[in-house]
Amino acid sequence: MGAGIGWTVALGATTTAAVALAIAARPRDPTFSLLSISLSSLHLRFPIPPIPILDLELTLSISVTNPNLAPISYSPSAMCIYYDDALLGQAKVEAGSQPARSVRTLRLSARLDGLELTHHLARLIWDVIRREMELKAVVKIEGKAKLLVQARAFSLYKH
Repeated sequence: MGAGIGWTVALGATTTAAVALAIAARPRDPTFSLLSISLSSLHLRFPIPPIPILDLELTLSISVTNPNLAPISYSPSAMCIYYDDALLGQAKVEAGSQPARSVRTLRLSARLDGLELTHHLARLIWDVIRREMELKAVVKIEGKAKLLVQARAFSLYKH
């Protein structure tokens, strides 16, 4: 009778460990988070007086977290940048991969449309004086997380 209980306990422990491993190993969606947007350059030009055109270049820092026990891969994409609900420009996200259970910071360069910025120049100048600017970044990234025979495609829409 004691040996039967021992086998039952061992089988129960093995089953519990297998279920825990299956839950931990299942592919999950990575996370992409915008950490910061910083101004790289600012140029004011006067191609048609008296209309000034403001050219801005930004650097976006994006955190990519892979919670999986296996590497992930993702396709190229573009991050759209909005100011005052107007599309100002885009930053290219190159196709990439990431090791298992890792966090990586991507730095993306974006050039904003000077003509579109000019339409918002008064508000933009006010934001610069206040040292506050509200920009919105939107991206859709697609990829795959794969562990052994189990694969999971993901499609993230982040704004």
